[in-house]
Amino acid sequence: MSQPITTLGIVGTGAMGRGIAQVAAEAGLRVKLHDTRNGAVDEAKDFIGKLWARKVEKQRFDPAHAETLNDRLVEAATLDDLADCELVIEAIIEQVAAKQQLFRQLEAVIDTRAILATNTSSLSVTEIAAACEHPARVIGFHFFNPVPLMKIVEVIPGLRTDKAVVEATEALGQHFGHFTARATDTPGFLVNHAGRAFGTEALRVLTEGVADHVTIDRLLTDQGDFRMGPFSLLDLTGLDVSHAVMESIYHQYYQEPRFRPSALTGQRLAAGLLGRKSGEGFYRYVDGQPQVPEEPAAPCVAPMPVWISGEDADARHALAGVVEAAGWPLETDDAPSDAALCLLTPYGEDATDCALRQGLDPARTIAVDMLAGLDRRRCLMTSPAARSDMRDAAHALLAADGTPVSAIHDSGGFVLQRVVACIVNVGADIAQQGVAEPTTIDRAVELGLGYPHGPLAMGEHYGARRILTILENLQANSGDPRYRPSPWLRRRARLGLSLTTVSAQ
Repeated sequence: MSQPITTLGIVGTGAMGRGIAQVAAEAGLRVKLHDTRNGAVDEAKDFIGKLWARKVEKQRFDPAHAETLNDRLVEAATLDDLADCELVIEAIIEQVAAKQQLFRQLEAVIDTRAILATNTSSLSVTEIAAACEHPARVIGFHFFNPVPLMKIVEVIPGLRTDKAVVEATEALGQHFGHFTARATDTPGFLVNHAGRAFGTEALRVLTEGVADHVTIDRLLTDQGDFRMGPFSLLDLTGLDVSHAVMESIYHQYYQEPRFRPSALTGQRLAAGLLGRKSGEGFYRYVDGQPQVPEEPAAPCVAPMPVWISGEDADARHALAGVVEAAGWPLETDDAPSDAALCLLTPYGEDATDCALRQGLDPARTIAVDMLAGLDRRRCLMTSPAARSDMRDAAHALLAADGTPVSAIHDSGGFVLQRVVACIVNVGADIAQQGVAEPTTIDRAVELGLGYPHGPLAMGEHYGARRILTILENLQANSGDPRYRPSPWLRRRARLGLSLTTVSAQ
């Protein structure tokens, strides 16, 4: 496979097949399209042609170039017409048996040196290849929808894939202008594997009654700088897709607690609450727009003395600035007076345990999440014993300068801490398993999931030692092995090493 690939075959002309065909033609390849449904190839060619025509209208292409691109798309009426393709990508139904049957048919047609690539998002490449006479030619080549905009493709060798096949496939992906993320043949590969924590932990927070879905989305977009909240994302993707992926990866990993789905999504799926496509999911949609309730106004409370725990000196200093800017009295003694509002800044602990551990009155104690600072949104958390007047006072204080405030019920790790720590932990375990190189993990997740940082870089951003503390406290608080820290994270955090450091062993 030392020669560059010039003729590409694509079987299946749905959204993925069309997208791959578009980028391949734009990269200069001749593309042969095959589909078992009559008229499907013509529909695909017409769809792609209209995209190019719009580029001509916008003067991004000249008409001659668009005509050349259209000429590069040709129909393969039968599989025999793919005989001269150097690489064939299947983008058909997500079933192992169907893909195996197709590859067996293609092996009887194409050259022995030609590559068979599967665009599967979750099935084992090794298992698909096992049905082939020459499994060394089979590889995973997983694009993301929409292919022209999602500039990433996963390259997944099976256990018997030839090295030259891997190199040729990577070179093709790079020729398309995509970042090629090489990953091992594990459930979810790289991106879908890394994405398990965001939605599943948010669902767990919701089912525990810590906060409603709107509050969770606001906290993760404003505090965490995520492009979308998890429930907006679930609605966009559709529960019919998301629930199946969550269950598939969970069972493929033999019920690994880190990937545990929520019973809530199965129930909502049964009710037909799929998201945008059904008009209602976690949000209700009118003319395609989610109906989001307005935030309640901050309570009006007269200033009262405020005492801040000194366990985290930086957090205390930041909160003291808020108190002083609001003009409230700040107590600086080692212990609070009997009239003071007490503010705590725990990591991974709930307000109950943190207050009792420090010998404070839980009725007057409110916890504040300081993981991401206080700039964009503030989160306060109350124990079951907290007085409503103290909660209102903390809310009024934190909102005094106009910064929005979200109030949640008691939870180890607030919302942001829990979700971020789980994302970092899953990313660290992907590195521990050797699924991909650390830099590949981060770049692939940034491109494939749109996170503000890749999972390992996210751990660096918030501090690996702090993330480890959150996870250890979450595990101790809940007893759930879901939160057990990855050895990759635990060792590097304790040694003061970067999470992207690869051991010399």
